[in-house]
Amino acid sequence: MSTDLGSSRVHDLLGVGIGPFNLGLACLAEPLGLDAVFLDSRDGFAWHHGLMFDDATIQVPFLADLVTLADPTSPYSFLAYLKQVGRLYPFYIRENFQPLRAEYDAYCRWAAERVRGLRWGREVVDVRREDQGREGPGDDDEAPVYRVTALTREGTETYRARHLVLGIGTTPWSPIDTGLLDGGGTVALHASDYLHRREDLLSLGSVTVVGSGQSAAEIYHDLLSAAAGDGPRVDWLTRSPRFFPMEYTKLTLEMTSPEYIDHFHDLPPDQRDRMLREQRSLYKGIDAELINQIHDLLYRRSVQGLDTGLLAAATALDGARREADPATGTGPATASGAALRLDLHCTDTGRQWTHHTEGLVLATGYSPTPPRFLDGIAEEIDRDGRGRYRVARDHTVDRAHSFIHVQNAEEHTHGLTAPDLGMGAMRNSIILRGICGREVYPIESSIAFQQFGAPTARHQEAR
Repeated sequence: MSTDLGSSRVHDLLGVGIGPFNLGLACLAEPLGLDAVFLDSRDGFAWHHGLMFDDATIQVPFLADLVTLADPTSPYSFLAYLKQVGRLYPFYIRENFQPLRAEYDAYCRWAAERVRGLRWGREVVDVRREDQGREGPGDDDEAPVYRVTALTREGTETYRARHLVLGIGTTPWSPIDTGLLDGGGTVALHASDYLHRREDLLSLGSVTVVGSGQSAAEIYHDLLSAAAGDGPRVDWLTRSPRFFPMEYTKLTLEMTSPEYIDHFHDLPPDQRDRMLREQRSLYKGIDAELINQIHDLLYRRSVQGLDTGLLAAATALDGARREADPATGTGPATASGAALRLDLHCTDTGRQWTHHTEGLVLATGYSPTPPRFLDGIAEEIDRDGRGRYRVARDHTVDRAHSFIHVQNAEEHTHGLTAPDLGMGAMRNSIILRGICGREVYPIESSIAFQQFGAPTARHQEAR
């Protein structure tokens, strides 16, 4: 069954994907009188449930919620949520600005249940441009209307919108053939599925974690804590030159400022790519307290005479394959012989070596996935020489840089702020300014004490 949801109705805004960023956009758009609709293929909001450890916190303060840094008076703030559920005073007494990860997920689900315009169970499969004009504040008669087709359990639905906001998020990235993660008798998985497969991993004789960031550290600590003498041997390998901590110093945090984004965005693409590689410790590192807890745990295990496993930095994973059971010559090996062989090399010396393990957890991060549903308007999307979105400073990617916006798909153009929850409200303020043709939420343009790049004439005159 096909449903055309109002052939004459044209939404001001249609968001594809409902993660924290587009959910925040829905919350900020609601009081503006915009006709906004957001589509997601899932049945409801869910955020990193495969890594929802009981004591894990998000890595930003509670002010980095869906709305506060754009509109502190919004009814969709984290503090409004705490007040409504009767936990505002306990949070105050706790004296920790970073909410629990499960608490942040519950807050987002609370907001998703209240804000208008969210439609779940709708998978966007096609976007086309219609030959018709539109009217609206800040718009002209030549502006496009986009026809969006979505699949549902009942059939298809069609929507029309003047602006699109792509918030489909990222997908798990693997440095090896993903077919290895599909089963075949082995326990090999991406970190995003860790808690769903935790008991399977703990039943093995050995587990290897690959990765350098917070997720890798949390999984390694959890497995090592649970092993308690009779669990698997737990090893941790990372390509990074060391197990480095996240940097939280305040002048470094100014690199999440509008001024730094302006500076970064103006640099040549190759320079931006190089800087991102050098800045990994600023946003892909490990909480320093967790690093110390891991060392304390290893020390206690050494005192107790327990296996402390293998920790190896500067170690790159080149490939992996299942090994046949030595007893039968077929099928994966069992506890008597490791089921997986990892091919590795030391990035310091270049020496190649192999590592054998029964279980594998790839905490290797995520990457943006170009959506197939944009194929129908591919010529409208501005791309760089590597096929990536050429994202304008205002987060638009259409060649007119006016109508198609992206969320968390601009790390290569805007830097480390792209996945930062704390920058979502500012980005949404910029997106809404483009859609409404006016600044509806004040956007700070200068907040840093330091200068990025050579001083401008204005700064020199001020001296």
